Amino acid sequence: MLSRRRSLGLLLGSGSSLVLGGCALDGWSGTVGAATQPLNERVEALLQRRGTVPEFDRRQVQPEALLINSFNGTPRIEPASYRLAVAGAVQRPLRLDLAALAALPQRECVIRHVCVEGWAAIVAWSGPRLADVLALAGPSPLAGYLAIRSADQYFETWDLASALHPQTLLATHMNGAPLAAGNGAPVRLASPIKLGYKQSKWVTGLELMSRLGERRGTWEDQGYEWFAGL
Repeated sequence: MLSRRRSLGLLLGSGSSLVLGGCALDGWSGTVGAATQPLNERVEALLQRRGTVPEFDRRQVQPEALLINSFNGTPRIEPASYRLAVAGAVQRPLRLDLAALAALPQRECVIRHVCVEGWAAIVAWSGPRLADVLALAGPSPLAGYLAIRSADQYFETWDLASALHPQTLLATHMNGAPLAAGNGAPVRLASPIKLGYKQSKWVTGLELMSRLGERRGTWEDQGYEWFAGL
């Protein structure tokens, strides 16, 4: 089976160098990236529609390979007072505690977490599917994007199709144990279809939107690729 990057090369031929990643953007590549980004996103979205991503065996988990980083330090969140706000273009705004999230169907995905910095780790994430959480709020038919806010002030936006992917989780556990604070406790995003910087930790707010605003993401606003699909 062809890899996603190989497929992109075949689709775009000699122009594949224009499919820019999310790092080392100088002035020229930033200009080219702005011009080609709509094409990148359409091609990546098309490739993503292949359905679920093959998962790994639990025995292949690499706990030592998952590096811990943060945007603004590691926030300490009291589990008893935690609430996940779901708002925006929805019929029923919500504030969900951890018990409400645990009451939803739980899914484990043993997937590769890929960082734009060049490292990767196989991790077993588990928790409710993001799609199930959003369904509780009743998304508007006009909703096409999702903003994600975190306790450390990290900010992200996703296309709604990626958010609704069956392997995109609001993870509360990692490798069979509750999330540690450094890994995003009590709730973080986990998905095999996005690069690591899209997978927000310490998630506290979800907002469905009909269009993207000026802010696209903490790193995207500094030149990183917005779609960042795998």
